[in-house]
Amino acid sequence: MHPIPLLLFAASLLSVFFPFAEKLIGSKAFATESTKYSWNQFRGPTADGKSHSPNLPIQWNETRNIRWKTPIPGKAWSSPVVSGDTIWLSNATEDGRRLSILAVNAKTGMIRKDITVFEIEEPMFCHPFNSYASPTPVVENGFLFVHYGSAGTACVDTETAALVWTRQDLPCDHHRGPGSSPIFFENKIFLNFDGYDQQYVVGLDAKTGQTVWRTDRSIQYGSDNGDFKKAYCTPTVINHNNRSQLVSPAAVATVAYDPDSGQEIWTVYHGGFNAAARPLYSHGLVILCTAQGDRLLAVRPDGVGDITDENVVWKFGKSAPTRPSQSVVADQLYMVSDTGIFSCIDIETGKVRWSERQSGRYSASLVESDGRLYACDEDGTCIVFKANPQSFEILSENKLDDGCMASPGVLDDDLLIRTKSNLYRIGSTLSSEINE
Repeated sequence: MHPIPLLLFAASLLSVFFPFAEKLIGSKAFATESTKYSWNQFRGPTADGKSHSPNLPIQWNETRNIRWKTPIPGKAWSSPVVSGDTIWLSNATEDGRRLSILAVNAKTGMIRKDITVFEIEEPMFCHPFNSYASPTPVVENGFLFVHYGSAGTACVDTETAALVWTRQDLPCDHHRGPGSSPIFFENKIFLNFDGYDQQYVVGLDAKTGQTVWRTDRSIQYGSDNGDFKKAYCTPTVINHNNRSQLVSPAAVATVAYDPDSGQEIWTVYHGGFNAAARPLYSHGLVILCTAQGDRLLAVRPDGVGDITDENVVWKFGKSAPTRPSQSVVADQLYMVSDTGIFSCIDIETGKVRWSERQSGRYSASLVESDGRLYACDEDGTCIVFKANPQSFEILSENKLDDGCMASPGVLDDDLLIRTKSNLYRIGSTLSSEINE
């Protein structure tokens, strides 16, 4: 593919003449961690789907508790993120030729800006189940980092909507379209590229877009077929025993890297490919979903090198999801599989507390609020259930006109739900007032 950016020539030079990018950023300092209550990235500020609001709505439909509903053009499965009074969405045309971002007024739902980031002359193939804008942006301290896989990555000033820097020189044949979202940590942006042809991880300087490090995957895949080397996971930074680790799932194995240098710390082999669920860190364990192979496993993130034999604490091979990421509440891991099997597992032992099948297919990750879990399916139903280790307890079933591929977001005490065709702000009060 030979993507052609639709940017003014001067803007396209930002990624090269990075001192100019520094001037655009001005005196803004990049935060070292997310604002506690801001839904700033895929799965929120703590990267695990946990909302700090105790008052998210429990019941809604097309005529109940909808603050506003805004049609969203194009086709994109990325989740909404929030910066101040603006909701940001990455977007794409169905054919992948225009890659853009939308700025939506959080109070009214009005689309404030529709900004072209890249125009692609010859887009790569994308499977119809996927989209060209599936990775979720990340917002940090006034800057939005948006990623479309190998088609391009960009930094946008959220106040002016100006492009600060762009990159289109990180190659990868995704084979089925992109999926891994960017994450921010200590002034760096981390990106997974697990494609058909090559597999690597990069750390970019968040201010300039310049490459700080690039590390090729050293995984022994056991196959020359690139289709078995693909993955769509978003990495997660953890701190375990006072050591920061970039936990980055891939096909066949998961690798932890030093976020500063990109040096490998440990590797665990588990099999599988095409996995998309984001890893979790809780109770001193990393929880991984692999799509095939061991499916779901808990790993103690200690040691160096290959830790497969010593550090895998438990495995779970039945009814594990490949796309919807799980949530941890107290000592339990809650999840829904792609085919609608809801399960509760003791996080320390892997013991199944309960497992119940419901109808529907699921791609969206869980959101948790005050002991309630939200699971949105691909046809428009959202099941709200209680985090109860004793039994599967449904609190409500809610229906919208269209289904979710994107995971929900949270703004104050409201849900942000992006369906295949609309963006909703859903509240639980009768008042129509929303504080900006």
